[in-house]
Amino acid sequence: MPVLQKKANHSKKISLVTLLTGLVSLSVVLTVTILLISFYQSKKQALIHTTLTLNHTSATKMSHTIDSLIKSMRSSLQYSASIFSNRNEMNADEVYSKLELIRRTNNYFNSVTVIDETGSVRSVSPGYIGTVGSYIKTETAKSALALQKPYISKPYVTSNTKRLIVLMSEPIFDKDGLYRGFIGGTIYLHEDNILNAILGSNPTDELGSSFYIVGSDGHLLFHRDASRIGEDISANPAVHKLIQGQSGYEQIVNLRGQTELAAYVKVPENDWGVIVVSPISVVYEQINRDIQFVLLYTLPPFLLLMLVVIGLARKVARPFVSLADLVSKAGREEVEFSEGKQHWNREAELLTRAIRYTLNDIKKQTDQLAHDARTDPLTGLTNRRTLEETMQKWMMEQIPFSLIMMDLDRFKSINDTYGHQSGDEVLKHFAKMISSSLRPEDVSSRFGGEEFVVLVSHAGLEEAYQVAERVRHTLETSTNPIGQPLTVSQGIAHYPSHAVSAEDLMHVADEAMYKAKRSGRNQTMIAEVEESM
Repeated sequence: MPVLQKKANHSKKISLVTLLTGLVSLSVVLTVTILLISFYQSKKQALIHTTLTLNHTSATKMSHTIDSLIKSMRSSLQYSASIFSNRNEMNADEVYSKLELIRRTNNYFNSVTVIDETGSVRSVSPGYIGTVGSYIKTETAKSALALQKPYISKPYVTSNTKRLIVLMSEPIFDKDGLYRGFIGGTIYLHEDNILNAILGSNPTDELGSSFYIVGSDGHLLFHRDASRIGEDISANPAVHKLIQGQSGYEQIVNLRGQTELAAYVKVPENDWGVIVVSPISVVYEQINRDIQFVLLYTLPPFLLLMLVVIGLARKVARPFVSLADLVSKAGREEVEFSEGKQHWNREAELLTRAIRYTLNDIKKQTDQLAHDARTDPLTGLTNRRTLEETMQKWMMEQIPFSLIMMDLDRFKSINDTYGHQSGDEVLKHFAKMISSSLRPEDVSSRFGGEEFVVLVSHAGLEEAYQVAERVRHTLETSTNPIGQPLTVSQGIAHYPSHAVSAEDLMHVADEAMYKAKRSGRNQTMIAEVEESM
């Protein structure tokens, strides 16, 4: 009986080999799990930030495109208004002929109308609209008539054709300065129009991003789903912030309950807004693919080494304990991956090196992602995000500084003449000229396209002017990739003399830069203090 009881007790015990095998197996599983969790969290944040940054860049470019378009449309109407300032000397056929020419020449508007000061429709192109001789009925048209100033409307439905349109108008004054009505151009939002022509061909990218345009009241002006044009989406979080005058990027939940990564930028000329969104699902899909890749290449070595360790479990258990401690810390705190002492056991040493290499590689990738998110890939200068962070930091610390806005002159002609690759070389050459002319504490950034911004710390306007002129002269006299003289126009603003906010300071410097452009290019302009008030 005692013998049987002894055997029974023995059968309940776990052998040392089994125990060590289980412990080793558990350690490997925990190691892989911690690595995957750490990788998952870092990759997720990096992908979200990268996607938001890319969307914001796209939204900013579209905002600039629409802003330029609206300015061109307004200029077209201004020129047309000057033509009709003496329309009393024209007969009806001449007026109609000129309207047809205006509409067909630039293709900005679906229809163009001349309204006299009494509200009567004097002429309209195309003629089939058939409103000539009638009086305007919509409150929007009446507002445009009464305003006697340039005007752009919110979307509204016309009383005659029942179309959803946007009206842009310019007042008409005769040679004596008397108000004679306005010329108005309309965009048919549900039909082929200038917005569709420019924006409709932009495909969604590999991240599944899409975009739409909203008016100042939150109604859709452009959407790939034409049935949604005119829809009120002001309750959308991104649109709501646009209406409040904000631009930025963040993770939101749209009106359909879908989580999206949204970037939203206001169009300065008319308070429209551009929203670029990517579904959050694309981030998780990318992470899943990366995890599968990591598992494919890391699990086989781990399993092989685990089998080796199991065969020599008694002797290699202790090294694996320290190894598990190292890996367990990697997911919670920053770890210095020093060489450390070598294990007498070759397999334990190989596993230690493999894990150290994997963790170092993940750390390098994370550091590279952080670096890429703050650096312009072409020129190596800081990007716009880093620039804005630096400005906010200096302003919070009340550090006075000067901002130099730089724009290469006639850069488009360089691209057109020598090709975009040479254009890129010119941008990199200019970036080197800027960097070589600055102090270590100054910040140089590529703002976008051929525009660059320099922040000169603790510098007044005269000191910043000397820096800007040094850059301009160096660029003009240096040997460059295209072998032709390169010039730059520059505008300077000072904090806090010109403005106390980053946005206003950028605007003041930008205005000074454009003043330099208008004054003949290849020069530096200092903004006047009263321009920022």
